[in-house]
Amino acid sequence: MPLATTRRTGLVDQVIAQLKDAIAEGEWPIGQRIPTEAELAESLGVGRNTVREAVRALAHGGLLEVRQGDGTYVRATSEVSGAIRRLCGTELREVLGVRRALEVEAARLAAEVRTDEELATIAELLDQRDTAYRTEELETYIRADTEFHLAVVRAAHNDLLTELYRGILEAVIASVAATTDTRLPETEAIGHRGLLEALEAGDSARAMAEAAGFLDELIQEA
Repeated sequence: MPLATTRRTGLVDQVIAQLKDAIAEGEWPIGQRIPTEAELAESLGVGRNTVREAVRALAHGGLLEVRQGDGTYVRATSEVSGAIRRLCGTELREVLGVRRALEVEAARLAAEVRTDEELATIAELLDQRDTAYRTEELETYIRADTEFHLAVVRAAHNDLLTELYRGILEAVIASVAATTDTRLPETEAIGHRGLLEALEAGDSARAMAEAAGFLDELIQEA
């Protein structure tokens, strides 16, 4: 999607907003190098200094990474994601610890307020996940497992909790991949049937225990 020409007021803020939109909408995926300052300045009809300030602000927010002599790359899709990625870095144990904090609380709330439709979605995703594991379809398994956990978080009906979890979604995907590729196909998939049963029964204590249990195991192994 081409960037729109900016107005002559608040240029830096306008450029920041348009670059953020391009990132959020997938114009430049995570890990991809964005156009040069000169190319962006020409596209937007602004000076290179304006573009430089906007890029610097987004790099400070964690969305972009400036690599001297190489270019500027997309690092995250939102400020929340960028901030948490900076806090977590690449340490698997830290990512799993953040996941534990969010997913255990989400499981507790979901057991109390989930709808039948949400429960059906969670069950369907779990079936897809387990089937993909048995058939050794790693990418499908990672996607289904991530969507399963996100569906549980959504079923908690807490918008802020969901936004925080979506903010670390890239890190969640990476953690699922990191804790799966060494397991396939020798071992069974980490079981989540107990969590599903707890949600179905409305048992918040068991839901919390199930959500914490497998993450504690992964943290010990990391």
